[in-house]
Amino acid sequence: MCLAVPGKVLSLQERDGTLMSVVDFGGVHKDVCLQYIPDAAIGDYVVVHVGFAIQRLDEVSALRTLAEFEHLGVLKEEFGDGFALAAKQSGLADPTAVGAEPAQPQHDTEVPS
Repeated sequence: MCLAVPGKVLSLQERDGTLMSVVDFGGVHKDVCLQYIPDAAIGDYVVVHVGFAIQRLDEVSALRTLAEFEHLGVLKEEFGDGFALAAKQSGLADPTAVGAEPAQPQHDTEVPS
């Protein structure tokens, strides 16, 4: 599922003719395209969907939404390590963890040799 997530504009820069920003999503920083909101300023809160800022949002609403997303675990799901999440959902060890042992396939039946 893709969500639109509020974040705070930290920087503005033009890259190859496209207005871009680094946006803070509750501590996670991502590059975001601002072409749909070209007059966005540093410190503004924007709603971001699939890498594009699609509207402005007031600070109170943005912070409330981020807090609720954090409470529900949505931020970890959206911005966390995809490999670690997939491993956890499969009941396997995190392949990205330092010192992690490679996952061994589980067999319910004997495999003939």
